[in-house]
Amino acid sequence: MSKQLIAYRDATPADGAVLGGIARATFIDTFGTLYKLEDLAVFLEQGSDAAYAAELANPDIEVRFAETGGTPIGFCKVSSLKLPAPDPAPGAMELRQLYIYKPWQGLKIADALTDWAKDRARSRGASELWLSVFTENARARRFYARHGFVEVAPYHFMVGDQADEDILCRATL
Repeated sequence: MSKQLIAYRDATPADGAVLGGIARATFIDTFGTLYKLEDLAVFLEQGSDAAYAAELANPDIEVRFAETGGTPIGFCKVSSLKLPAPDPAPGAMELRQLYIYKPWQGLKIADALTDWAKDRARSRGASELWLSVFTENARARRFYARHGFVEVAPYHFMVGDQADEDILCRATL
């Protein structure tokens, strides 16, 4: 698929259902088999359409969609730092989510969205961008390393009552 078929746009508060739908579907597709149904249901409810609409109304949170034919196929979200990062730089920011439907993975869309996240963080005066990644997601860990993210410390990412072992990563901007 050529890059010309992919367009990018900023999300608006009206995109809560679109954002929630992509986030839930891609999370289930990638990680759904790792959890008890009860834990997964609790986690997915926290990411309801209303919760995503509220995030999109928050000026601290920015979301960029990747689209093909006018249909969103992935997104990236940045905000001020919320992760428990050890010794972050003042004004550090966070890449909170980067999800792309599987048929469009490997087409450099994630690269474009990561570059956007870094650009947004720089434009907001950040010298660092943080994220967390699941320890067993080797593909994502390699991707983030290629984009200058260095693994710094372990982090427990909660899905319901299950604590996943994630890694906090930092990129210097």
